[in-house]
Amino acid sequence: MGRSNASTIRLIVFLATIGVISIIANLYGEWLWFDSVNFKNVFTTILLNKVGLYVVIFSISLLLFYINLKVTRRHLGSPERPDETDEGREIIYLETEKSPLKELMQSKAGKWLLIGVSIVGALLVSSIAADNWIIVQQFINRMPVGSSDPIFNKDIGYYFFNLTFYKFIYNTLMMILVLITIVVATIYLLNASSNLLFGDWRQFTFGKVHIAVLLAVIFGLKAWGYKLATYGVLFSPEGLVYGATYTDIFAKLIAYKALIVVSLIVAVAILANVFVRRLKWIVFSIGAWVVIAVVLGGIYPSLMQKFIVQPNEFNKERPYIENAIKYTRQAYALDQVKFQKFDVDYNLDIYDDSNKPTVDNIRLWDWQPIRTTYKNLQQLRSYYVFNDVDIDRYTIDGKYRQVMLSPREIDAEELPAQSQTWINQKLMYTHGYGVVVSPVNEVAEEGFPQFFIKDIPPRFTTDLKVERPEIYFGQRANSYVIVNTEQKEFDYPMGAENVYTTYEGKDGIKVNSLGRRLLLGWVLKDYKLVLSTEVKNDSQILMNRNIVDRVRKVAPYLGFDSDPYIVINKGGRLYWMLDAYTVTNKYPYSEPFDRMGNNYLRNSVKITCDAYSGEMHFYVADNTDPIIQTYEKIFPGLYKPLSAMPEGLREHVRYPTDMFAVQANMYQTFHMSDPYVFYNKEDPWIIPNEIVDDKSEKVAPYYIIMRLPGEEKAEYIQMLPFTPKSRQNMNGWMCARMDGDNYGKLFVYNFSKQETIYGPEQIESRINQNTDIAQQLSLWDQRGSRVYRGNLLVIPMNNSILYVEPLYLQAENSKLPELKRVIAAFENRIVMEPTLDRALVKLFGDGPEADIKPGPEEIEQPDSTTEPSNTIEELAQLAREHYDRAQSLLQQGDWAGYGENINKLNDVIKRLEETLAE
Repeated sequence: MGRSNASTIRLIVFLATIGVISIIANLYGEWLWFDSVNFKNVFTTILLNKVGLYVVIFSISLLLFYINLKVTRRHLGSPERPDETDEGREIIYLETEKSPLKELMQSKAGKWLLIGVSIVGALLVSSIAADNWIIVQQFINRMPVGSSDPIFNKDIGYYFFNLTFYKFIYNTLMMILVLITIVVATIYLLNASSNLLFGDWRQFTFGKVHIAVLLAVIFGLKAWGYKLATYGVLFSPEGLVYGATYTDIFAKLIAYKALIVVSLIVAVAILANVFVRRLKWIVFSIGAWVVIAVVLGGIYPSLMQKFIVQPNEFNKERPYIENAIKYTRQAYALDQVKFQKFDVDYNLDIYDDSNKPTVDNIRLWDWQPIRTTYKNLQQLRSYYVFNDVDIDRYTIDGKYRQVMLSPREIDAEELPAQSQTWINQKLMYTHGYGVVVSPVNEVAEEGFPQFFIKDIPPRFTTDLKVERPEIYFGQRANSYVIVNTEQKEFDYPMGAENVYTTYEGKDGIKVNSLGRRLLLGWVLKDYKLVLSTEVKNDSQILMNRNIVDRVRKVAPYLGFDSDPYIVINKGGRLYWMLDAYTVTNKYPYSEPFDRMGNNYLRNSVKITCDAYSGEMHFYVADNTDPIIQTYEKIFPGLYKPLSAMPEGLREHVRYPTDMFAVQANMYQTFHMSDPYVFYNKEDPWIIPNEIVDDKSEKVAPYYIIMRLPGEEKAEYIQMLPFTPKSRQNMNGWMCARMDGDNYGKLFVYNFSKQETIYGPEQIESRINQNTDIAQQLSLWDQRGSRVYRGNLLVIPMNNSILYVEPLYLQAENSKLPELKRVIAAFENRIVMEPTLDRALVKLFGDGPEADIKPGPEEIEQPDSTTEPSNTIEELAQLAREHYDRAQSLLQQGDWAGYGENINKLNDVIKRLEETLAE
């Protein structure tokens, strides 16, 4: 038995040692990474706060557990039996009742058991609570918001920081007390005799006194919990609006105040029983608390709502509706929206120079089909991937252009199965290469995009160039790699050969020594790192290469936009840009925007990450946000002002789509500022639907270059149209400005309610009802091709609205979409043409001839009538060209073009026969 115990102890010690070593190794690995990216101060701040809070909570919990268990152990005598009968006669027991639990607890092992239980309890509490270190730091470094709530007149910063901290303290203490009470009660119960169940249970013993004291403390703490809960009415989701309503103020708030008093009375009553020893007082007081909680907390508010509020709901709820409108608009910065009327007259001169920047940047390519096209035309190797397509603006050859970009990342998992070796995946195929860039409005032959940047190595057709095309950090870089090894890194393919390179950055973790190699092998769970002869001391390990994971490692308390995007700076270097948010669910009266109950959102941080080196910088985009102000105090030196961002990157800052979408969703309801209109839902707006591919879906926010009403030049904006809930006509549109000092300014343009402006759904219906368009679409769909309908763009220009929708054609046996038609609508006219230029000519009449570009099907083809061919080889080649052209037009459903080319093929065959007869 002794050997068995010794072996068990040695095993426990061994496992504990392994656990400690693992924790220390991981912490050291984390420190090495933070040091390599120049954020070691962030690591030490987070670590010290976590450890500090853990130690404090662990110590308090351990002390409370130990004191209570020690008291329990000391008074764990034999099960207590009465000394006399109810008539006062002395009871003499012939034998002493033995307690196995007492014998265990009084032994040496019992002492260690007591310590062990205390440690386990303290570990449980501290492990749960220690992750809330940011709450403590936010409380210490709290900042005022500058506006107060309408009920308690407290600065809103109180709810952001103070209330959250107080609830954390309350929940932690309550957890400790409840766990201690359960453990202590269990021990006393196990030690109790059958008299506890079958005897006089009202008899007061020391165990019952101990539990009574704990219950009294719990009820005293519960009184504080009710006090904190009174502020919770500001976030009530149960009324007519989110936040405190009439019933919350005049029923629930009163109930909480009453329950504060009742809880304190119960606590005093329980403590009094320690001296008067009347157990039924405890039972009655707790029962009274339960009854009052049910009546005041549930029944009374329901009765008030039904008999007082509902008969006169609007008048009772009016001030609270006004609160909800005011504070929701504040929480989402909708109170800063500027309103303008947009009177439509349709007197549009499309060829006016002031409209040229808008027309020249109308987006004809959607990201879904163009990503497929990029993949087919520019992926080049199976291990390259185009994860996403981004939209941005650049000044190219002196013109302000909107372009689409997609980085060519590498995914070693896509290597052929026989090539997925450790050396290939970790040492050789380490980075992607280059970007593909194409303008949003240009179409090359066969309906493919025109490229500004393409191929490997990159080829350029404009002054937009990439000088450092390697992408070590990106959206698909999900595993670590090792650079500067004996194995040369694959750079890019060059025909049948490969070009190799060596990483020149200094932002990785250096291997340095055998000891560090062993440690990193342990952290990364990769023994090959330790054994590989290709890895040397100067080698660097690039970890956390996924850009979202990378920035989240540094700032785990921020929320992140779903669309990081790639940027080419003026020096030709690639950078990732990410938008980060501060969020909370503690903004009084504000409607939540997600299932987590978050009801405050600010795009407070812009982050840049070098795609080559992984170097990160955090910039404050909204210095009025109190939450980011606290983070600046918690992490001095981490955040920089937005003005410190290099100009070549700052000019590509975008208003984030997620933020704009949330604001637009809220604005659908909270544009109604009149409480009566809001109450009756007289004017709710909705985001309309459109047809994308062949499915109906909500219009997504989109970027566009256009000249806003009253402005002198075109600028980059994000916009979204609105329609009334009960009708499909458009009644307004929202936009966010992005260029220069106008960044972040929100505008809403309202149409006259007396005039009908077609909404996206109405335009889609008109497209479906147009005989010529419907016939062409039907022909395409019937001839082995599939029509993909692109995004419908609503484009305000001057005092008019232009609608543009691209159509893509894709063969059923091919994944290569081609832009074949452009549908344009203006006023009551709708046309479909091979190009946007021709569609505009058909809508507005002839413009400058130089502006009209040939469509993908209008590229000049060989014509047998221009110069007769006499040789058999030439005639055979010409026959093949006419046949291929005819088949292509047949797939597209262009019967006229098909017949024309078959006739030309017939002529060539006749001439070929004549030539052979000679």
